[in-house]
Amino acid sequence: MSTTVTKEQVEERIREALIEFGAEPDQISRDAEFEQLDVDSLDLVELAQISEDEWGVQVKGEDMEGIRTVGQAVDLVAERMS
Repeated sequence: MSTTVTKEQVEERIREALIEFGAEPDQISRDAEFEQLDVDSLDLVELAQISEDEWGVQVKGEDMEGIRTVGQAVDLVAERMS
């Protein structure tokens, strides 16, 4: 039986991960840039690993190169899930 994961659930899990990485919860929004959140490239690699572990979505380094905001990351993962 397959469980459908919504974009909102993806966004919430990414938000939780960003908080674990040290981002301030009140600064996290879809428009927030990773640089503003003090999220570095190693954190983005970890975020890619989470997406693979939790949803089976492979996100490679080159996929993340153009990703600057939380919303772009959420959209990328959600798009790969569909």
